[in-house]
Amino acid sequence: MIPALEEFRRIVIKVGSSLLVDRKAGRLRHAWLAALAEDIAELHGRGVDVLVVSSGSIALGRTVLGLPPGILRLEESQGAASVGQITLARHWAEALGHHGIVAGQILVTPQDTEERRRYLNARATVLKLLEMRAVPVVNENDTVATSEIRYGDNDRLAARVATMIDADVLVLFSDIDGLYTAPPLSDPDARHLPMVERITPEIEAMAGGPASELSRGGMRTKVEAAKIAASGGTHLVIADGRGKNPLKAVREGARCTWFLSGSTPTAARKTWIAGSLEPRGTLTIDAGAAKALLGGASLLPVGVRAIEGSFSRGDAVLIRDPDGRVLGRGLVAYDSAEAALIIGHPSARIPDLLNYPGRAWMVHRDDLALF
Repeated sequence: MIPALEEFRRIVIKVGSSLLVDRKAGRLRHAWLAALAEDIAELHGRGVDVLVVSSGSIALGRTVLGLPPGILRLEESQGAASVGQITLARHWAEALGHHGIVAGQILVTPQDTEERRRYLNARATVLKLLEMRAVPVVNENDTVATSEIRYGDNDRLAARVATMIDADVLVLFSDIDGLYTAPPLSDPDARHLPMVERITPEIEAMAGGPASELSRGGMRTKVEAAKIAASGGTHLVIADGRGKNPLKAVREGARCTWFLSGSTPTAARKTWIAGSLEPRGTLTIDAGAAKALLGGASLLPVGVRAIEGSFSRGDAVLIRDPDGRVLGRGLVAYDSAEAALIIGHPSARIPDLLNYPGRAWMVHRDDLALF
């Protein structure tokens, strides 16, 4: 059964350059952005967490700078991005601000979603913005990315961000209404697929290449993004974004393709913690803390009796009860040196012990996988 957007509480929306920027006119499509902002405001007003991954900084910047059509050299792309990012952020802030929504700009590079400490910092920033009911607007930091390290498209970037924040669904707006059995422009017998339950080699073979000068992606990268999203417990939708109010259209049943995940973000994250990370240390906890963990609580410093190993914030650690039994694994919120200073103490004492506020927990329940 095909899901409905109304079922989900955290949604990531990816907007491509070809939708946001009218290259021939040399300007942003203001009416289109205003209509999308209406859609976002409607979701936001119902309490849904919304994050936007927006392309467009290079496309806008090259127009402002008067750069000619065609492929840009790396330094030209970086220069265009530095000009375009200011313009892009202003337009998003104004469009969402019209509905009383605060927008927050976040520029990321591949390392921000792949290196553990930077991943945790980026995740914490986004989750705090969502908690404060802002709408984060994320873009690849094209001013510093190079041809060797860049994502090359914002589809996969959006999938990385969606799994990073445990999004329920990622909506990729494109200039096509989903996946077909063959490129529909060249094959009149191509058939639209409304739902993909599992990405097989046959599904991957159906993807074509980029369709627009402004877009670095194509159907191939969208299917790759779907694989990333599904592995993290996030559903993905490919939908036609060219008309006004494209999100409303998806909600009302417009033709699109759903790539389903067989898991949930929480379950996928806990599976990853439990089986894919090498423990860097051990936390031995008291009986009261063990009981609290089994009841669904986070692990607080006061419940930790001893630590072993040398670990950094974000590393996986084993958690043992007073009898030495392993209860599970978790991502620790402190370096081992800091943890040694605060174990056995109430969270209220952390600022005095560390000389900075810190986090109230040693391992948050969302970062904990019990065996």
